[in-house]
Amino acid sequence: MKRRLLTVLALSAAVAPTTPAGAEEYLSGIRWEKPPVVDPGKTDDAPPSDAVVLFGGEDASAWENQENWKVEDGTLISGKGYLTTKQEFGDCQLHIEWSAPTPPKGEGQGRGNSGVFMMGKYEIQVLDSYQNETYADGQAGAIYKQTPPMVNATRPPGEWNTYDIFWTAPRFHEDGSLKSPASITAVHNGVLILNHFTLLGDTPFTRPPEYQAHEPRGPIALQDHGNPVRFRNIWVREIKPPVGERVRDPYLRDGDKETPLPKQAD
Repeated sequence: MKRRLLTVLALSAAVAPTTPAGAEEYLSGIRWEKPPVVDPGKTDDAPPSDAVVLFGGEDASAWENQENWKVEDGTLISGKGYLTTKQEFGDCQLHIEWSAPTPPKGEGQGRGNSGVFMMGKYEIQVLDSYQNETYADGQAGAIYKQTPPMVNATRPPGEWNTYDIFWTAPRFHEDGSLKSPASITAVHNGVLILNHFTLLGDTPFTRPPEYQAHEPRGPIALQDHGNPVRFRNIWVREIKPPVGERVRDPYLRDGDKETPLPKQAD
């Protein structure tokens, strides 16, 4: 009996709350909705259950101009003209895999050149930057003509590179002026290369970047730069923030005692 009592006491101690007796608990006063359940897929590169699959290896029907690109051996090969999604996106998470041509041909910007354009306007560069010198803000992972990546994580030609992109779209006031700029976080082959970088505007070759008011959603585009860059496993998720409603001001609770706290901005 004594042994059973000791076992019960030990189990009770193991599941007891770690909050010290008499400690005040902070409560935000926000009633949060339960986050939706998402099946993440069997691997980290597999599309989650809430993703829009833009190219899974066979069907390129999600894209405009797909008839001028080639689908071969489960890959999408750069052809004539830009490839542009039929669907438009705002804030989103984009996964895309690409491989530079092998054997490599050319040098600098002429070697394995393409690009991923968010909202059809803002380019993160695709380039064979493996042992291939070019200007820093034009190499793989750069926001073109704005910033280089923090590191060069490019794999050799013929091997597959992965971009995981986390995009925040720009916002505009009703009069067309900029309310908040676009920002991007990007991971290249598992390595962080852009950390919430704030874009200066679009990414042209012939002039400085600038913002011009546009719709809150836009297409994703892949660039034709004359090099047969291959793409595969392209999917995108819309980013939706958690939803909550403030039902009271924040407070501290200790048993039945409540201590109001100053109001906070939501």
